Amino acid sequence: MMNNTVNIAEKFIQYLNEENFEKAESCLAPDFKFNGVLGSREGASVYINDMKKMKFKYKILQTFTSGEDVCFWYNINMGEKIILTSGWYEITDGKIHSLKVVFDPRPLLNN
Repeated sequence: MMNNTVNIAEKFIQYLNEENFEKAESCLAPDFKFNGVLGSREGASVYINDMKKMKFKYKILQTFTSGEDVCFWYNINMGEKIILTSGWYEITDGKIHSLKVVFDPRPLLNN
């Protein structure tokens, strides 16, 4: 099962990088929840609408798995800044149900 869960999380990142937001949303459960340093979102479509505006680009540096969960360390290109980030993807039945993200926000706040 681990390979499938890593695959869905990696595909999700790939689709975001390609700006294929419809396919990215297909990786998420409809009741997807996002928790991050600077806010939270509930619902796959709400989250994807934000991603359409931000158009972040991800470079995966390391992948960790535990059961069906996948955790990435990645660099996220947020436009003017590249931020080292960890994302924890909770996956059930082949869909991402939640994402928790942690990073040091100071580079974004000290513009």
